[in-house]
Amino acid sequence: MSGSSADPPSDAGGESTTESAGDPTGDRPDGTTAVRDRLDRVEDPELARSIVELEYIDAVEIDGGRVEVRFTLPTAWCSPAFAWMMATDARDEVEALDWVREARIELCDHMHGEEITAGVNARDTFGETFPDADGDVAAVRAAIADKARVSTQREAVRTLLDAGVDPEQVVSLVRSDLTIAGEEAHVDLGGVSIVVDAAPLADYLDRVTTSGHVTAGDDTLFLTPEGDPIPADRLDVVQKRSRLATVNMGGQGAVCDALHRARHGPDGPDGSGASHVDRSDSEGSAYDGDVREFTSTWTATTDD
Repeated sequence: MSGSSADPPSDAGGESTTESAGDPTGDRPDGTTAVRDRLDRVEDPELARSIVELEYIDAVEIDGGRVEVRFTLPTAWCSPAFAWMMATDARDEVEALDWVREARIELCDHMHGEEITAGVNARDTFGETFPDADGDVAAVRAAIADKARVSTQREAVRTLLDAGVDPEQVVSLVRSDLTIAGEEAHVDLGGVSIVVDAAPLADYLDRVTTSGHVTAGDDTLFLTPEGDPIPADRLDVVQKRSRLATVNMGGQGAVCDALHRARHGPDGPDGSGASHVDRSDSEGSAYDGDVREFTSTWTATTDD
């Protein structure tokens, strides 16, 4: 496999090593560290958080160039499409390590765990594994990615407005006007540069670059949910529409987080008692898990 050039693990000669979730702070072989670094790129689509951060990983086993990863989701009835996305992403990320010949992913304690485990490791498609499914996982993945893009844009725009940037300046920004430097984001406003917290802008930039909406230096930085430039007098409306994406993701994420914490006890999966859901802008959600709701969000009226 081609991908990361991380050095092969010291145990790659054939001796099997195991790291279980029961010892998350212990010393790990280099190979396991590399595997977990790749898994850290895989997100729970409902929480937009790493499956490593969320402590979904039960064990990583390395036997030469073969890697086995076992993971458990917050409940046995988590969406099969979401579970499939995490399993296939985990497989692909691990196999991006150039010393890994094969990655086997096992989904544990899930109502469709056997089907997903078998399908992912056989390289079958979601449709082949679930022929009766209504829609395919690609549509779900695209809808989730778009909702994450819009939600993170709301936070990035709000950061700029709070810093005194006016709406006309916000909607006129292009990719080359923004520079991320460590914990600072430098924004060029026509010869005058302001500095704001990098986190929300870097998060948005990562999403919008991955989605392909903003790639070239002269691409407009902030867009409507449909991907069009924003008129300055409509920025407030776009922010209101974007709020729905934040509410829906946050509400569903809160449910998922609570169920996960219930499984691990009141102190949460890492024993800290901290939630993995950002509730700094906590609002209710009516999201019911229907993928059609992802697209209907964008049709909200200006009165919402």
